[in-house]
Amino acid sequence: MKSKVLLYTRFERFWHWFQAFLIIFLLATGFEIHGTFHMLGYGAACYWHNLAGMTLLILTAFAIFWHLTTGQWRHYQPCSENLKKIAGYYCVGIMRGEPHPFRKSPERKLNPLQALSYFFLKVFLLPLQLLSGLIYYFYNDWLNWGFALRLDSVAIVHTALAFVLLIFLIVHIYLTTTGGTLISYTMAMITGWEEIDEEICG
Repeated sequence: MKSKVLLYTRFERFWHWFQAFLIIFLLATGFEIHGTFHMLGYGAACYWHNLAGMTLLILTAFAIFWHLTTGQWRHYQPCSENLKKIAGYYCVGIMRGEPHPFRKSPERKLNPLQALSYFFLKVFLLPLQLLSGLIYYFYNDWLNWGFALRLDSVAIVHTALAFVLLIFLIVHIYLTTTGGTLISYTMAMITGWEEIDEEICG
């Protein structure tokens, strides 16, 4: 028995889509700055990349405040329960049409593997990416701050993290197609409502 439940709040959906747009835009302008392709021109790409980076930093600050004040941070707590079973499902079970071993609920929106992945993204990857971007942006002030970093080293770290973020994004987009239909997970993040098993989620 399934029922529709409001899983994602307005702010959660706004934050998700705005963050996704900013990350994709930052990847595009960042690769243009590196000369991968031509779209805006080097000067414009630098300007918009820096502006989008600062916007993502502000959005992240609001998101952290929201997660802490609403208790939503609990959904990202990693746990090992059924972790192997869920990993096995994504590697093999999903190809065999097996049912997902985890059922969402308002109390636990993310399965253990998702929680672990998003924990890594939000606690390590994004903060390191934003920090390396800020260090790169303020490189003219390094000497005044007592830093003795090589500019090319910071650029390499920032670019390497961008590739990790790109891989994460590709995997994330693929997994959004593994719901009941190709767009069911996407629609849930647009409307906030998702079909879940009534008997499990109460």
